[in-house]
Amino acid sequence: MGKSALKDKLISELVEQNYVHAYVLFYFGIRFYEYSELTLEQVCKQQGLRVEQVIRELEAPTHLREADLPLASYPTDLIIEYLKHSHFLFIKHKLPYIARLVENFHANHDDYKNVERDLKLVFPLFVEDFIEHIYEEEDTLFHFIQAMERASKGKFVPTRLYHLLENNSIQKFAMGHEVHDDEMEGIRKITSDYAVTVKTPLHIRVLFNELKAFEKSLITHARIENEILFPKAMALESKVKQMLFDTAKYN
Repeated sequence: MGKSALKDKLISELVEQNYVHAYVLFYFGIRFYEYSELTLEQVCKQQGLRVEQVIRELEAPTHLREADLPLASYPTDLIIEYLKHSHFLFIKHKLPYIARLVENFHANHDDYKNVERDLKLVFPLFVEDFIEHIYEEEDTLFHFIQAMERASKGKFVPTRLYHLLENNSIQKFAMGHEVHDDEMEGIRKITSDYAVTVKTPLHIRVLFNELKAFEKSLITHARIENEILFPKAMALESKVKQMLFDTAKYN
């Protein structure tokens, strides 16, 4: 689509065309539900934005997907850095955006009044629990794996490594991780599996689409941890235990 065609489109039409446009506009300070009946060019003039720059971002290809990366071939430290970057995007970008959509969700529609009430109650609690889980994972699981990675390269004090292995195990982390694998079950029930129709108001369609996409990201994220990180970490743990055993044997 040409640039002139985009700049002359109503904000509501841009979002109808592609729900991801709402997310791009959000980070330019444009809340689609506040400017739905203005064209992109009109809004950019109001906000002091260069319409060409906004259009470039709207037309930019989507970010690289996890499926496009050879994560299984990555060493554990790179996988952890990748997962931490995903955590950052979840906490600093996606969740604030969805939270704002929930906060400004005004059903004005009998079919969605209960959904509005329940989401405004449940979603902030979900975010709080999710962020707590993320930080706990980084402070415990990731910290343990990184310590083993250093130990595997000979950088360890035997007594400290012994206590670290005594107090932690990848198997325990993996079992605890399963508890968090369906964190959005409650939200899925509230939204009836993000069900929409052609009559569903635009704001709700955008919100449900974002919730569905976020859940999909979480499923992929959990798969990377369960199918790639944990097996590699278990192998690393076995290697480090053998190294510690060999060190004790020759001392």
